[in-house]
Amino acid sequence: MTRAALKAIILVLFAGLTACATTDSQVLPEKQYYEQARSAMNSRNFNEAAENLEALETYYPFGRYAEQAQLDLIYARYQSLDLTGARRAADRFLRLNPQSPNADYALYARGVASYNLDVSLAAQYFPISRSGRDPGEQRQAFRDFSRLLELYPNSPYAADARQRMIAIHNRLAEKELAAARYYIRRQAYLAAANRARYVVERFPTSPSTEEALIMLTETQRLLGLDRAADDAQAVLALNFPDSEAFDEEGNFVSSAIKVENRSLLSVMTFGLLGNGDQRPEFSEADE
Repeated sequence: MTRAALKAIILVLFAGLTACATTDSQVLPEKQYYEQARSAMNSRNFNEAAENLEALETYYPFGRYAEQAQLDLIYARYQSLDLTGARRAADRFLRLNPQSPNADYALYARGVASYNLDVSLAAQYFPISRSGRDPGEQRQAFRDFSRLLELYPNSPYAADARQRMIAIHNRLAEKELAAARYYIRRQAYLAAANRARYVVERFPTSPSTEEALIMLTETQRLLGLDRAADDAQAVLALNFPDSEAFDEEGNFVSSAIKVENRSLLSVMTFGLLGNGDQRPEFSEADE
């Protein structure tokens, strides 16, 4: 084979490889990306749908399907359990389309993503309490739902947003109550009283209020704050007359707060050290 013939063969092969690469990476028509995305979503292949929607946005940012693609991407990301990606997609949609008739959906979806963002895969299958988790995502979800009700009170998502706000309200109250229990176990009664008071003042309609009032009564009594303890007990009797804290004659019965077995380290650090529990994070109640 001559040198010229060999060179010709190499050029033909190279040209063929180049053509294949160009074909593999060629940009599809806008409508085709969208139809492929919809087909993938109908087949519940949400990762593939997201890839097509992102390609559509990349190549046709101002095209006919751009806004709908941004909206569908929120759903695709959420369904693929990419909650951070769903929230990011909702942020982008609201930033680019603030006056869209679908803005209420994007705001609601962003709230739902935050609402579920602290739920790990294990927590979906095992009874792990949410009260000990970082409430930052819950507060962000609460803000989104609150804004949804403010801007779009007649939205079809308003009723569910309102129910989720109640659930968040109760979750945050339970978190504070869990912290109060922690401090009681360590005999840090002032810190426990502060957390219990915070529940009563900030979450008065939550299911945690009764226990918070019981804690507040007992801890303030142990701190020698008898007048404040009497006030808390009176509020408890008024709002929860059938509380287990009262005996059959209506007398308050001191319950489970114990003062024995307190370690020296616990005494020296006012209950902050010396036991095995994990200390709860700082709260407004500690200020």
